[in-house]
Amino acid sequence: MSKTFPARGTHTSHNAALQPIVSTKLVPPRGLGRLVPRDRLLEQLLQARHLRCLLIQGSAGYGKTTTLVEWCEALRPLGFDVAWLSLTQDDNDLAHCLDYLLASVAQVDPDISREANMLDGRGVDREAVERTMIALVRAIARHRRELVVVLDDFHCITDPGIHDALQWLLDYAPANLHLVFVSRVALPLSLARLRSQAMTLELAVSDLRFTLAESEQFLKLQLGDIDKKTAQRLHELTDGWVAGLQLLSVEWNKRRQRSDSIKSLDDFVRVHLLDDRTFVGYFEREVLSRLSADELHLLVRAAACSRFCASLCAALQGQAGVADTQALLARLESDNLFIVPIDRSESETWYRLHPLLREILLDRFKNFDPAVRHEVHARAWVWFRDRGHLDEAVHHAVHAGESELAAHLLEQSAQQLFAKGELRKLVGLVRQLPEAQWQSRIELRIWMVRVQLFARELDACAASIAQLEADVPLSDVVDRFKLTLLRASLAVQRDDTDSALAILPQLLHPPEGADPIALGGAVNILSWLYMHRGEYDRARQLQLDAPKLMIHGVPLIGTSAGLLQGRCLVGLSYALEGKVRQAERVYRAVLHEAELKGKACAEPGYLAAALLAEVLYELGETDAARELLESRVDVLERVSIPDSVLRVLLMLSKTRWLAGHRLEAFAYLDRLEDYALQLGLDRLLAHSLVEKLHRHILLEQFNEAQVEMARLEALEARYPHADQSSRGTIALTVQRARVRWCMARGRYEDAAAWLERLIALYQARGRQRLVAHLILQRGIVQMQLGQRDAAYASVEEALWLGHRLGLVRSLLDADPGAWDLIVEVARDRALDPMLVFYVEQLELRHQAASALVEPKASPKLKRGAAGTELLSEREIDVVRHLAEALPNKKIARALGLSPETVKWHLSNIYGKLGVSGRDEAVARVRDIEWGSPHEPPARARTR
Repeated sequence: MSKTFPARGTHTSHNAALQPIVSTKLVPPRGLGRLVPRDRLLEQLLQARHLRCLLIQGSAGYGKTTTLVEWCEALRPLGFDVAWLSLTQDDNDLAHCLDYLLASVAQVDPDISREANMLDGRGVDREAVERTMIALVRAIARHRRELVVVLDDFHCITDPGIHDALQWLLDYAPANLHLVFVSRVALPLSLARLRSQAMTLELAVSDLRFTLAESEQFLKLQLGDIDKKTAQRLHELTDGWVAGLQLLSVEWNKRRQRSDSIKSLDDFVRVHLLDDRTFVGYFEREVLSRLSADELHLLVRAAACSRFCASLCAALQGQAGVADTQALLARLESDNLFIVPIDRSESETWYRLHPLLREILLDRFKNFDPAVRHEVHARAWVWFRDRGHLDEAVHHAVHAGESELAAHLLEQSAQQLFAKGELRKLVGLVRQLPEAQWQSRIELRIWMVRVQLFARELDACAASIAQLEADVPLSDVVDRFKLTLLRASLAVQRDDTDSALAILPQLLHPPEGADPIALGGAVNILSWLYMHRGEYDRARQLQLDAPKLMIHGVPLIGTSAGLLQGRCLVGLSYALEGKVRQAERVYRAVLHEAELKGKACAEPGYLAAALLAEVLYELGETDAARELLESRVDVLERVSIPDSVLRVLLMLSKTRWLAGHRLEAFAYLDRLEDYALQLGLDRLLAHSLVEKLHRHILLEQFNEAQVEMARLEALEARYPHADQSSRGTIALTVQRARVRWCMARGRYEDAAAWLERLIALYQARGRQRLVAHLILQRGIVQMQLGQRDAAYASVEEALWLGHRLGLVRSLLDADPGAWDLIVEVARDRALDPMLVFYVEQLELRHQAASALVEPKASPKLKRGAAGTELLSEREIDVVRHLAEALPNKKIARALGLSPETVKWHLSNIYGKLGVSGRDEAVARVRDIEWGSPHEPPARARTR
C-alpha cells in the first residue's frame, strides 16, 4: 500500500504565509492614562462586581472605556479575570462575533473556550449557537475564578442573531460570569428579569459626567493653574463632558503657546458641547482644520483600515521610508489627537482612531475619486498579504476590486487554515468574496462542501457534491478524487458503509498531485472500511505505510485527515479485536498529544476520549469512563461521526446503570434513539432498542421488553442479509437481542441455536471480545439445559479468551448470573493458576461495581430547604416533568424549549439540589411539597 500513497515533497509557503495574529480587539486599549481619579465611579463599579450585568451607556467621549480599564485593573487582585472584546461594525456577523468572543475568553484560559471552539463551523442556526453557548457557559462555570467579559462599543452590533446569543448568555450565565456592555445606544437585550433580581448596574450619561470637582482636577492636570471661576465656567459649558474638556484644553494650550490673545472664555468657546453631534462638529472645526494637508492625507487613508502602523501608513501613501511616518504618528499621539496606541512591539506600534474621528475621516475617504480609493485598498491588501494577515488582506482586496486575487489567496491558504482547525474562519473569508467569484472556483466550492459535511448539513452536502460532479471535467482527476473522498465521508456520516465500501476501490489509487488533506483523508477512511470488513492487520498496516504528510512544511497532525486521527483508528482496530490494553495505550497517547496541541487537534482528541472511555469501561474503570465523557458528551454528539456517538451514549448509559442511576441510563438511550431517528441511522437505533430491551428484562418489565423486541424485528425485516456493511449488522444486533429475549422467556434451546450461529459469525470477523461475551452466555444457557460439563467448558473457554484479551465487563455483563457461574466453575474445577488469578481480578471489579449501587443516605428536604428555594420557576416546571420520568425530548416539547436548554436546566437543578443525576433528583423532589397536597406521581416511562 505504501506505493499507492507516495510521499509528496514539502510544500513551499506562498508570500502570504499565515502567521498568528495578536488581535488588538482582545485587549483593553492602552495609553488611556488616568485623566483624573474617578473614585466615585470606581467605588460604584467595584461594589457591583458580583452582579450579572453591568451596562455603561453614553455618547462618545464620556470616559466609558477609560474608566472600565481602570476598574478591570482593580479587579484582578480581588480574584477576577477579565476578558475584553472591542467591537466594530466589521464584527456584525454571528459567526465572526462568536469567534472573537471565544478568543477573548481564551486569552484568560484556553480551557474555557476549548469545547465551544470545537463547534466552529457546525453552523449558525439556533441549535448550533445554543450548543456553543452551553459549552462556553459550562466551561466558565468550571473556571475557578470570577470572570468579567467586557463588550466594548456594543452599539456596533445590530445582528439579531448575535443579540439572541448574548441574551442566552445573560439568561443562563453561571454565578462567576459577569457581563459588561459598553454602548452609545440602548441595549437591544432584555434585562427585565435581572433588574427584578437586582442583578444589574446601569450607568448613563448622568453618572459618567465629571462632577465640578472632577472637572477642576482634570483642568488643573491639563492646564496647570486655573482659577475656580474659569474651571466652573468650562465645566458648565461642557456639562462635565470629558472629551469636550479634553479638546478645549488641548486647543487652549496650543493658543497660549502661540501667545494668541484670548479675549474671553466666551469668545473661545462659542457653543455648548453636549452631545456627539457637537463633538463631530468640533472635530471638523478644531482638530482636522489644524492638521497640515499631509497629516490629514495620511489619516484619511489610514481610516480605511481598522488599525494601522507606520509602515502600513507609508505603504498607503506610496512612500518607501517609515521614519517620518513614525515620528508623525508619535507626535499626533502625544498631542492627544485621539490616535490611540493599542499594541506596542519591538518593531511596530499599532494604533486605532477614535471611533468618531474615524467616522469623519471615512466620510472624507468616501468622497475620494473611486480610482484613488481602489488604490488605497490595493496597497493595503498587498501590505497585509505580504505579512500574513489574511483577514484584512481579503477585506481590502475585495474593496480594491481584486476579488480574483483574494480568491486565489484563499485557495493557497485554505489547507493551512483547515490544518489549524480554523474552518469557520475560512468560510467567513470565502463569503466576503462576491458569490459569483467563489462559485466559479471548483477548489473553493469543494471547501464549502467540506463545511457542509462538517456542519452535518448532509442533504445539502449531497446536492453540492452532485452539482460539482457535473461541473468538474473528467480530465481533472485531482478534484474528482476529492469528490470521491467527500462521497465516502458523507457515507460514513450517514453510517452507510455499503456505499462507502463501494467507493473503496477508487480510494486506493490517488492521482498524482493529490494534496496532503486528500491523501490523509483517504488513508483514514480506508482504514475505517478495512476494520468494518474485519481486516484489522490491513487497517493498521495502511497507517504504518502512510507517508508523513506536510502542509507548508508543517506535519498534518490534527483534523480528520491527520496523523492523530490515523493513530486513533489503529487503537480502534485493536479494540475491535478485543485487545483492549493495546488500544488503551494508543488512545491515551493520542489524547495527551491532542491536548498539548490545542484547537488544531481537537477533533482527534475528542475521538480518542470517546474510544478511551469505551476501553476504560471494558476494564471495569466505570467512574473514569463516565468522568471522561460527561464533560464532553454534548460536543462529541455534535462533532463526531455516528459510530463514535453510538459508543459514547452507550458507555454513559452503561456507567449510570452500574451506578444504580436507572433513569439516567434510560435517558442516554432515549438520547441515542432521538439522535438515530433524527438522522435516519437504523444501526444506532437498533443498538438503543437492544439495550432498552436488556434493561427492561433486568427490571422484569417484560411487557415493555416485548414492545422493544417487536420494534427490533420490524427493523430487522428491512435488512435481511447479515453482510459486511454496518447496516447489514443490524440483523446480527437483533439476533443478540433475540438471545436475551429467549433466555428471559425460558426458551433455552432457541437461545442455544442462535448463540452457536452468532459465535461462528463473530469469530469469522475477528470480534473476539464479542465472542468471549457470547461463549459465556452459551455457558449460562447450557447450565439451564442441564448440560453442566458443557457449561463449565464454555465458561473456561470464555475465561481463557477474556484473560488473553484483558476483558472485564464483556464477561460480567453477559448475564445477571454470569458471575455466580464463574465462581461455581472456579470452585469446582482445578483451573490453571493464570485463570485463578484472572478470576480474582474479576472479583475485585465485580465488588467495585456492586459497591456503586449501595444506597446512600440522603437528608430529607422540606419546603424551602437549602437549595430548593433557589430553583427558578422554569426549573420547577422541569422538575415536575422529571418526576414523571419523561425523557428530555418530551420535557422540551411540553415546555416549549429546545432539548439542549432542558439539559442545561437539569445540570443547574442537580447542582442546586446537591444531587448527581435524575434518580437522586427525583428522590429529592418526592420529599418536597411543590404547593400541592399530593406528591408528584410515579409514572411509567414513556417514549
